[in-house]
Amino acid sequence: MSQPAHSRPDTPAIPAHHQHPLSPTRPLPLTPSQRRLLIAEVALLLLGAPLTRLAFIFNYIPHQSYDSAAFGIASYVSPTDRDQDGLDDQADLLASARTYLATQPRYRSRYYATGYPDDQYGVCTDVVAFALLGAGYDLRSLVAADIQQAPDAYQISTPDPNIDFRRTPNLQVYFSRHAQSLTTDPYDLTAWQGGDIVVLGDHIGIVSDRRNFRGVPFVLHHAHPFQLSYEEDILETAPEITGHYRL
Repeated sequence: MSQPAHSRPDTPAIPAHHQHPLSPTRPLPLTPSQRRLLIAEVALLLLGAPLTRLAFIFNYIPHQSYDSAAFGIASYVSPTDRDQDGLDDQADLLASARTYLATQPRYRSRYYATGYPDDQYGVCTDVVAFALLGAGYDLRSLVAADIQQAPDAYQISTPDPNIDFRRTPNLQVYFSRHAQSLTTDPYDLTAWQGGDIVVLGDHIGIVSDRRNFRGVPFVLHHAHPFQLSYEEDILETAPEITGHYRL
């Protein structure tokens, strides 16, 4: 039977092996290894932001720093120059802390018969001890003398001058007795100065003259073996600030 003049003949089905590559086809099922890879990629996408945030909080991603002048904060100048080197104590403490940390001490807690570590190792209290030593203060002798004078304040059963000055609780007692106690509010910006001493629970360090974008100062410290920098933005994230002192 003849077809109408303007009708089109039926289009025969195209065999599968002749179909255009862009023709819709059913996706092939993923192999177990491809499925694991896909799950890992999705997990990385979901965890990427939180992990980056954690890395920033713990200073594994460096923080931008500013000097105090950027916030209109004048540097405190101590009226005392203990070692008569022409540098006031406040500036001397800060400079001496930086000088000590420039030796890149490795973190290890151990006893030294000389009191002060002499082998490129150290802990948080050594940052403070060497900062004071560089400014003319022998913290080992000062703490030992104060323990003898006020044993009830320290509650140490067997004093040992070689280690007592390297324990944070003892230093907190010493500074509370012999230094100016200041605010522990990190947002009271003008009250924090480079060269101050800060106690963070069982940890201690020297306040830096560098600040974060909110004006909160960084801290020069030595906390653990995996620390990437000795100068870090930690005051806002510290579990607690238990002491803030100035000589």
